[in-house]
Amino acid sequence: MRGLLLSRDDGKRVGTEEQLAQMRANMVEYQLRRRGIKDERVLQAFLKVPRHKFVRPQDMWHAYEDYPLAIGYGQTISQPYMVAIMTELLELKGHERVLEIGTGSGYQAAILAELAKEVFTIERIPELAKKAEKVLRELGYNNVKVIIGDGSKGLPEFAPYDGIIVTAAAPKPPQPLLEQLKDGGRLVIPVGSRKLQDLLRITRIGNEFKTENFGPCLFVPLIGEEGWKGENILGEGWSNEA
Repeated sequence: MRGLLLSRDDGKRVGTEEQLAQMRANMVEYQLRRRGIKDERVLQAFLKVPRHKFVRPQDMWHAYEDYPLAIGYGQTISQPYMVAIMTELLELKGHERVLEIGTGSGYQAAILAELAKEVFTIERIPELAKKAEKVLRELGYNNVKVIIGDGSKGLPEFAPYDGIIVTAAAPKPPQPLLEQLKDGGRLVIPVGSRKLQDLLRITRIGNEFKTENFGPCLFVPLIGEEGWKGENILGEGWSNEA
């Protein structure tokens, strides 16, 4: 195991949180800030949220490294840099209502909870949703509501949203998500084939939609009525950018 724990004479392990906090600070400095993440609120959120709480125990000492990690059920917790890019593209100021499609580990929801007023997050796999909700509650994120369901259809009962972030790849932007955006709201989503996608930001301007492309990426597929059909899971939630 990486990162040896220090011990007192009484056998109690010390230094664990301090070591992890230093690893988190290094992640923010070298993986995010020096690679172009500029929003200070985003950087501070990444400094605060303990990513190691959202990974499997055996992966704790890998939590702050620059790649995705498996969380079970064919899903991953995305590369920190990708989470940061997608979060920064939402341009959150603190007053927003945000919808996340694909709760996964709950880490992205925690980052959003630091930056927005309300966060709704949908997960189709009940076991992941329940586990994520437990971790989020333990960490005090009471402004996050976790829902089990088909995220490809969005969550119309709480619409419209200032921002929608999709942490799975769709063959095209789901129409329900576009409709649930507030005027001026942003949808951040990977769109493309199952093997490779482009990261898009789609901004609603009245009844029109402006699309910006931020480059190639690879995510697990968005399974659902408005996404990919079936249960074949591919992809790992990482960015091809250097």
